[in-house]
Amino acid sequence: MMASGPTSNSFISQRLKLHYVDWGNRGAPPLILVHGGRDHCRNWDWTAAKLRDRFHILAPDLRGHGDSAWAPDGNYDMPAFVYDLAQLIHQLDLGPVSIVAHSMGGNIALRYTGLYPDNVSKLVAIEGLGPSPKMLAERNSKPYADRFRKWIDEKRQAAGRTPRRYATLDDALARMMGENSYLTEEQARHLTIHGISRNEDSTWSWKFDNYLNVWPPFDAPQDSVESLWHAISCPTLLLYGAKSWASNPERDGRIEHFSTAKVIEFDDAGHWLHHDQFDRFIATLDDFL
Repeated sequence: MMASGPTSNSFISQRLKLHYVDWGNRGAPPLILVHGGRDHCRNWDWTAAKLRDRFHILAPDLRGHGDSAWAPDGNYDMPAFVYDLAQLIHQLDLGPVSIVAHSMGGNIALRYTGLYPDNVSKLVAIEGLGPSPKMLAERNSKPYADRFRKWIDEKRQAAGRTPRRYATLDDALARMMGENSYLTEEQARHLTIHGISRNEDSTWSWKFDNYLNVWPPFDAPQDSVESLWHAISCPTLLLYGAKSWASNPERDGRIEHFSTAKVIEFDDAGHWLHHDQFDRFIATLDDFL
């Protein structure tokens, strides 16, 4: 167990009050930990506990996640997330920073680093490149109007859906463990406790906004995203789990768009490899950072 936890803080981005935790050690090199979709900042607690003596660690809750505000219009597109990260670094005058980010957080961090390469000294993205080339080709093969209509239909459905309620904390814990069979019960309980809040009727609901289940149908052109990857100038690690659904960029060709990146694959790990193979993950970070 950790001796002491982080302090809670907030900053303003596009009129939203966004939450982040600060693990102290001001004056040490800054390190930002960015979680993935429908996750929260406290999923990094084990990582922060190992690195807090050497770094000033900050971990934000992305908009619509954790203890951060939900977007009033329910829109969660990538430019907004990138802007939020840029605001955190700008407002706290942190640059240059090191960043470790997972999944959607990795996508955000990679784009930010391509936009502001001088602001990032080292970058680790865990399965953060987004949909594989095959998935993008399948999505883009569908007519524009069909994708647009599907998005409108899904938004309407989200508007009429209320957050799922769990009768007990253990019910939510079971859901968490069902999502990732690699988690120990201790890990899953920690993630559940920090990822859920109690309703007035004593039931429990996840903190994230249900609108996050509706992905924006349009993104920047892929060649524009690839140009941002190419602009990254700092040492970069792209980490992948051998048993994850995510596509390894060394096999699908995306590594060719990077000039300073190295891919490392973790055996016996899925999408949340920083939980699934924690000791190896920390050893990898130690060597890299």
